[in-house]
Amino acid sequence: MTIEEMKERGLLLLECISGSKAYGLATAESDTDIRGVFYLSKEQFYGMNYIPQLSNESNDIVYYELGKFVELLAKNNPNILELLNTPEDCILYKHPFMEQIREEVFLSRLCQQTFGNYAMTQVKKARGLNKKILNPVEKERKSVLDFCYVVQGQGSVPVKDFLTKHQMKQEDCGLSSIAHMREVYGMYHDPKHPYKGIVQSEKANDISLSSIPKEAKPVAIMSFNKSGYSSYCRDYREYWEWVEKRNDARYQNTLSHGKNYDAKNMMHTFRLLAMAEEIGKEGTVRVRRPERDFLLNIKKGSFDYEALVEQAEQRINEMEEIYQLSPLPETPDLEKVEALLVRMRDELYS
Repeated sequence: MTIEEMKERGLLLLECISGSKAYGLATAESDTDIRGVFYLSKEQFYGMNYIPQLSNESNDIVYYELGKFVELLAKNNPNILELLNTPEDCILYKHPFMEQIREEVFLSRLCQQTFGNYAMTQVKKARGLNKKILNPVEKERKSVLDFCYVVQGQGSVPVKDFLTKHQMKQEDCGLSSIAHMREVYGMYHDPKHPYKGIVQSEKANDISLSSIPKEAKPVAIMSFNKSGYSSYCRDYREYWEWVEKRNDARYQNTLSHGKNYDAKNMMHTFRLLAMAEEIGKEGTVRVRRPERDFLLNIKKGSFDYEALVEQAEQRINEMEEIYQLSPLPETPDLEKVEALLVRMRDELYS
């Protein structure tokens, strides 16, 4: 079933403008996101193909089936609680039936985790982006040989430098493990002997060991920093996957304000923290943000990254006391939630 078919069949229950326009944080560049709720016909609901969600390709238009919507509300999902409390001027359509779903049935101390953890996730994303911007990974991928070193005096030299200095080819070398020494090898060299080389190809992910003649003597002791190579491979993959998938307009905005962090990401971190604090203290979800100027200044890059992260982490820690004093229940009353959903289904299908 498509979004258009759902609407044609009269299954729509709620349709709202969400995101920055609902928060009161929209700028000229802001997109219009749509969220909503629908229900399945009795035949579809009782059939074999339950449809929990409908969306367009870009996921900026999403509708949740009534059961999925209530399930996420019971989990105190931030996006779904926001949808339930959308400001009146952002509600495009609301069936009177939806008046039965009230926030007080669902709000609980779970919001400390759902909003707080969501905010912490945003902080981690900001840290990750900051790391990628400040520590770009060169496109040319390093090889195992770049993580191999030869003992020299009290220190070491890269194996590539050692080979160049002694006019040796890595293909003419053989390695043999040294007992009781991890990732340390005796290195042998003989162009006439069929050694396997230090690595068998440029794309190899490990060194190669060779059969060494008894009379052969090592030309060097070599160490392979295997853990360093593994970390590099992970960083390389993550960095270039990020480059491929990143939102270029948003990335250029990050560079333009010169603070090297995703300002939009950090803005939503503080929005989530403020909402979590309000829920804990007041027992209500306020979607339209009163601290609009402060949040938009974050988005403009008006603050230093480290100062924002420090402030965010401090507020996350302070939230523990807010929720200890909160009159909210530990979790929603699931029996009451289930009874509500059953009653709504009965009314819809009668």
